Amino acid sequence: MTADPSIDRRSVLSGAAAALGATAGCSGVLGRGNGRPEPVSVLAAGSLNNALENGLRPAVDADLQVEAHGSAEVARLVADGGKDPDVVSVADVALFDSPLRPDWFAEFATNSVVVAYDPETEGGRRLADAGPESWYRPLLDGDVALGRTDPDLDPLGYRTLFVLELATEHYGTRTDLREAIPERDQIYPETQLIGGFETGSIDAAVAYRNMAVERGYDYVDLPPEIDLGDPAHAPAYAAASYELPSGKVVEGDVISYAATARHRSRTVLDVFEAHVTGRYLNEFGFVVPDGYPRYTGDAPDALAD
Repeated sequence: MTADPSIDRRSVLSGAAAALGATAGCSGVLGRGNGRPEPVSVLAAGSLNNALENGLRPAVDADLQVEAHGSAEVARLVADGGKDPDVVSVADVALFDSPLRPDWFAEFATNSVVVAYDPETEGGRRLADAGPESWYRPLLDGDVALGRTDPDLDPLGYRTLFVLELATEHYGTRTDLREAIPERDQIYPETQLIGGFETGSIDAAVAYRNMAVERGYDYVDLPPEIDLGDPAHAPAYAAASYELPSGKVVEGDVISYAATARHRSRTVLDVFEAHVTGRYLNEFGFVVPDGYPRYTGDAPDALAD
C-alpha cells in the first residue's frame, strides 16, 4: 500500500492548525504577568518534531521551545542532568522505566513501522514493485540505498532490527534479515532520516508511519505481524530484543508514545494537556486509541481527571 497521494505536507499542516484552533483559545496558558507568554521547553522524540512545531505550537499561547533527538538520547540527556526540560516526550514508554523514572506519565499515541521510499529513484521503484510481501528482497540484493536510525540512540533504530527479526520468521526466509540487511553507513539521525530522499542519498527508509504521512511520501505498509502497531501481536513482538549501551534490554512491543511534565506550573500543564490530547496527533499520522491518554503514577489531578 502507498500513502494517499492527496495527503501532502501543506494540507496536513493547515489541517492540524485548523483542528487545534479551538484548543488554543481555551488552553488557559498564562504568562508571567508581563504580557509575554511563558516559555515551555519540550525535549521530544525526533518523530514528534514536525507535529510539535507545526501542530502543537499554533495551538498554545506559550512560547514553545522544542528540541528533538532520538528517544534513547532524550532519556539519557535528562537522566544525566544534561537537559532540564519542562516536558519530556518519548517514542517508547519503556524508557520511563529506565533510565528515566518519572513519578507519572501519560501514554498518548501509537504508531507503526513502514518502509518509506522515493518513487523517483530506481531503488525506490524496485521496493514499490516488491510490495508488502517481498519488500526485503531488493534490500538483500543491494538494489536499494536504505536509511535507518541508530539503535543505540533511538527506538526507531532498534525497532528496525525488531522488524527485520520478525520478518525473518514471518516470511520464512533462509537468510537472517536482521543480520544481513543492516550496514553502518545506513545510519541517519531521526530528524534527518526522511530528508535523505530530498538530497538523493537514500532510496528508502525504515520509518514510522507518521513520518511518511506528514511529508506525503509513498510507503510500503508492513504486515501487522511485524509492524509493531497491532496489540493482537504484542506477544510475538516480544520475541525480539536489543541491549542498549546502558545495559538496559528493551523488548519488542506495540509502539507507544509517552510524556511527562517535570515542572507543574499552570502554563506547563496546559501545554502538556494540549500535547497529549490534541487532534493534531491524528492529522500528523499518529494513532490515538480509545482511552488515551492513559495515565500511570501520580499525575496532577487537573490532568488525570
